Amino acid sequence: MKQSEFKKRRKKLIQHIGKGAIALIGSASIKIRNRDVDYPFRQDSDFYYLTGFNEPDALAVFIPERKEGEYVLFCREFDEKKAIWEGAHAGLEGAKADYDADEAFSIEDLNKMLPGFLENKAKVFYPIGRDSELDNKLLAWINNIKNRSRSGVTAPSELHSLDLILHEMRLFKSDKELKLMRHAAEVSAAAHVKAMQACKAGLFEYQIEAELIHHFIQNGLRAVAYPSIVAGGKNACTLHYTENNSTLKSGDLLLIDAGAECDHYAADITRTFPISGRFSEPQKQLYQLVLDAQAAALEQIQPGLPWNQAHDASVEVLTKGLVELGLLKGKLKKLIKDEKYKPFYMHRIGHWLGMDVHDVGDYKVNQEWRLLEAGMVLTVEPGLYIPADCKTVDEKWRGIGIRIEDDVLVTPQGHEILTGGVPKSISEIEALMQAI
Repeated sequence: MKQSEFKKRRKKLIQHIGKGAIALIGSASIKIRNRDVDYPFRQDSDFYYLTGFNEPDALAVFIPERKEGEYVLFCREFDEKKAIWEGAHAGLEGAKADYDADEAFSIEDLNKMLPGFLENKAKVFYPIGRDSELDNKLLAWINNIKNRSRSGVTAPSELHSLDLILHEMRLFKSDKELKLMRHAAEVSAAAHVKAMQACKAGLFEYQIEAELIHHFIQNGLRAVAYPSIVAGGKNACTLHYTENNSTLKSGDLLLIDAGAECDHYAADITRTFPISGRFSEPQKQLYQLVLDAQAAALEQIQPGLPWNQAHDASVEVLTKGLVELGLLKGKLKKLIKDEKYKPFYMHRIGHWLGMDVHDVGDYKVNQEWRLLEAGMVLTVEPGLYIPADCKTVDEKWRGIGIRIEDDVLVTPQGHEILTGGVPKSISEIEALMQAI
């Protein structure tokens, strides 16, 4: 993504915080995997959203109407030896030349310089409580200023959550963000098709996971958006199953929940299909019910409708279907009111999607479900999960777990499904798998 996009975001943030205030946000840090081996570095989403700077040990400072420049970046100085061992890094000159910082200083000088930036500022915006080290440093910097009050300087008197501003900004995706999300969705969708084609009884779940990751990387997306769920048979009834080490059995369903990440933007797709290539009659009945619930929910994804309306639509379709199939007994309205569907459908219809797979943004505004608006991206993912040990239903239903999930953009006219490249009707899935 070009620096002009990050610059536009910083300008908007600076307008929000206003003159007389200052905003701080730190980068992610290196996490040790074991001994002297680190986990692959992944930048903090909020920090990257504003800076595009993909290094640890950095702090961004935003100061409206500062004559020397409104954007200051503290980062690591260039180290020739480090560059030989670990590769190129920006250094102070690169922070200005390549990342448009107005000024750049060594992260080693942070404690010495930050109090000066905080002097005579009324408000500080930062991610309160998210980084304990930054919390403690900020209080120390403020106390430093208070101890010099006789010299005429004043310390900030108000601390504000940066998240409230920044996460509302991130909720609405620009055209450039959507380009990245569409690419992540297209590659992920194709990977799901590859997984369907590779699937057969006797393989291990992790071998199907390998097909997914292979396709991601072959298409230039080296990071998964989240640990892949490849759950055969009753494993699909565990919502966040990631062991992926069981053998695939003929006659079972396979649920795959997997997505790639493109330049920090996630895709999130779930499909459920028969390992043998054909649905059994009970599998077909439950699968079609989930597919109908998704269709009903998708009808509610359009500007001006409340976020929860899609979930309510899915609950009504699923509950009615469970009654018709004999898994629930009673009157529809009372079953819904008493949440009798929850043993089989325990999660909500979806979540915001963006730089984080469970992305930021409030679901309610002033205690009311927020209205959908163009530019929002969310998942729509109803499911049914019948535990293998569930004694209240006929044995033919037990151990079946089904989820169907797509990534959906709210448009001015309605919605656009970003992940439509994966078959999801019964006939399409069976045709694809029979064509192998």
